[in-house]
Amino acid sequence: MCGIAGAFWVDPQHEVSEEVLRRMTDSLAHRGPDDSGIYHRFPHEHGPYGTVPGVGLGHRRLSIIDLSGGHQPLANEDETVWTAFNGEIFNFQSLRARLEGAGHTFRTHCDTEVIVHLFEDEGVDAFAHFNGMFAIAVWDQRHRRIVLGRDRLGQKPLYYCVHGDRLLFGSELKAILQVPGVPREIDPGSIDSYLTYQYVPHPRSIFRGIHKLPPGCYLTFDGKHLEVASYWNPDFSREIAISLDDAKAELIRLFTDSVKLRLQADVPLGAFLSGGVDSSLVVATMKQLTDQPVKTFSIGFPQKEYDETSYARQVAQHLGTEHHEFQVTPDALEMLPKLIHHYDEPFADSSAIPTWYVSQMTREHVTVALSGDGGDELFAGYDRYKAVRLAAVVDMFGPVGRLGSKLGMKILPAGGPQKSKLRRARRFAEAIAMSPGRRYLDWISIFNETRRGELYDDSFVEQLPDTNPYAFLYSAWKRTGKRDALTAASLADLTTYLPCDLNTKVDIASMAHALECRQPFLDYRLAEFAIRLPSKWKWRMGRGKFLLKHAFGNKLPDVIWKRRKMGFGVPLNTWFRGQLKELLHDTLTSETAKSRGYFRQDTVETLLREHDTNQFDHSARLWALLVLELWHREWVDA
Repeated sequence: MCGIAGAFWVDPQHEVSEEVLRRMTDSLAHRGPDDSGIYHRFPHEHGPYGTVPGVGLGHRRLSIIDLSGGHQPLANEDETVWTAFNGEIFNFQSLRARLEGAGHTFRTHCDTEVIVHLFEDEGVDAFAHFNGMFAIAVWDQRHRRIVLGRDRLGQKPLYYCVHGDRLLFGSELKAILQVPGVPREIDPGSIDSYLTYQYVPHPRSIFRGIHKLPPGCYLTFDGKHLEVASYWNPDFSREIAISLDDAKAELIRLFTDSVKLRLQADVPLGAFLSGGVDSSLVVATMKQLTDQPVKTFSIGFPQKEYDETSYARQVAQHLGTEHHEFQVTPDALEMLPKLIHHYDEPFADSSAIPTWYVSQMTREHVTVALSGDGGDELFAGYDRYKAVRLAAVVDMFGPVGRLGSKLGMKILPAGGPQKSKLRRARRFAEAIAMSPGRRYLDWISIFNETRRGELYDDSFVEQLPDTNPYAFLYSAWKRTGKRDALTAASLADLTTYLPCDLNTKVDIASMAHALECRQPFLDYRLAEFAIRLPSKWKWRMGRGKFLLKHAFGNKLPDVIWKRRKMGFGVPLNTWFRGQLKELLHDTLTSETAKSRGYFRQDTVETLLREHDTNQFDHSARLWALLVLELWHREWVDA
């Protein structure tokens, strides 16, 4: 795992100097503390392939495979192809054997060298052959262009911006901001999206003109023409016809192979263990595939309703792992400035807090950790999928069902704790009149359309673009065609929430501590298989993950299969009425915050008052506003 940064320019006046390139690269030192390297060349007119543009590639390395080799940037035999690469190519051994058979000579044992040789043979078609998590930059001298590529499910981040004939890129936004003259102009549309989703969705960033390369895409730029294209376009509009037994056998094969591939390392490995089904299955399969003791790591809270450590302990005892635990308290938020700094953009998923601490603890023992991320999206594990299924039943009754929802809105309370049954029932009733995709977005939004309208100052509304923030989710929802709403919701989460929220959260928190995190459920072969499965093999008797239990039921204690899903939540509701109340109020009602001109102050004060008096649980909304203001102070005001 590493960090990459770089630049490409044609006009010598737009040069990114070697000194600036080093600054860009060193801003990512936390991602790769073991080694650093740069490749830098000025434009010149007499290269073997014509006029050669200026190019700079920078790399920070966290050594995982071939510890003594693997220095980057790295070139092919004749130095016509150079790469800087962040991530892992898990199928590099089979690709290497094929390339050696075609006559290529390898100088190292690392996966990076596969990239330059395969790109030499196949150009941008090489990306489709990689099974891994990656952000790749390739300097293709033969075609005088820079090429960027990102893995299919967005496990590794990649930012870029273009100014005239110059392109800048980096694993994190902070690398690009090291270049003098890059504007920090906030995009109002990105703030609108952030308050909808709790993150800024690709391809935008919080700053106008700086973009995220979408998952499963590559970019080419020659100084004149910029092209972004997708190399991963599976057809999810048709489900596969498969028996339950055949689905079980294929799932076992794919998942076991995925875990096996992700155990490749020349450094110590471990796993995050929440005590939920997904992380427990990863650990159980690791135990099956290795003779070495498996180290596991869990995070907990003093509040029982948020604490899963007892379940993690049961799994660890059942599997015989070497188990470690850490407890998060409100005092732990002393690290909030570090969190704001490392995430670069406003990011309001509060589970970044425990993810930060479990990564910190894990890095004290291992360099690589496997996690269970992706299992909920692929096998219908989220509680909100119950609402999706129930809404589909209500839709079958047409006007009668909508009449029931109106009755529910009259008798159900609008306030109360965020996760209470009555509050959830109220939100369900409110959304029934909407289309399936629109109601799903309403359920997952922090501030829905109505609440954002109440929040925004008139002057801010005038700055908003005509684009609809909901279009991001709608486009994913439609990819399943006429299949059922559960499949559409799963694919929407897999292609929006997973890369923009979960993967971002894990990548930044883990790499801040030089820890590589691998996610076996996110093997693209497993993802394609799972999304094409009929919903009946995922959802039975009001519960998801039916096929997982059918395939792996004997691997885990029965209590793990039967337990209620908790999620990786944080007790902000309590903290904002206790130790963090002063910080919250002082920040959101400060003159500095008011001067932004984004929000109506009376609405902000209403949110604070309703939360303080326990009328509503506004903790997620208030956290989003707090993070946004603290982010401004770190990345704009400073």
